Amino acid sequence: MSTRIPVSIAGNLVADPELSIGESGVAHAKLRVAVNHRIQGADGTWHDGEPVFHNVSAFRALAENAAISLKKGDPVTVAGELEFRSYEKDGERREARRIVADTIGPDLRFGTAVYQRASHVAVVGPEGEVHSGPEAPRVAETDAAAYTLTSKGPVVAHPFGAAAGNEMSF
Repeated sequence: MSTRIPVSIAGNLVADPELSIGESGVAHAKLRVAVNHRIQGADGTWHDGEPVFHNVSAFRALAENAAISLKKGDPVTVAGELEFRSYEKDGERREARRIVADTIGPDLRFGTAVYQRASHVAVVGPEGEVHSGPEAPRVAETDAAAYTLTSKGPVVAHPFGAAAGNEMSF
């Protein structure tokens, strides 16, 4: 039996995402996210609370993009469904929980990111076959990270003057 509950978390990756391709050809990424709550003491100082670790699963293009873009220590946000499963192992009944991700992204509270849209170019194989999707051979431009994170300080956006490369007209 499976129960799913909508949930969103913000935390840090404990390890690099693990990408695998299932027997059906669907990409699956496993992520482990630590969420630390900040607690203010009676004297007004802040400290980290006890971390809570979440297992996160992503599938298909989300899995591939997460594996290419994210690495251990990156601050991330995850939205999806909390799934509880029960199973039997060694004659013993056990329970497990994980978040099945709908979206994953960098947490921009502590840094900036540059978004790069992944191309969905069809690749012609050696025998004239056309490949696209997760099972297609990689094209050089999709191997670049989708996000570049920096944390040098806040980004100042001028409300009436667009920065170079960011032209907007009203």
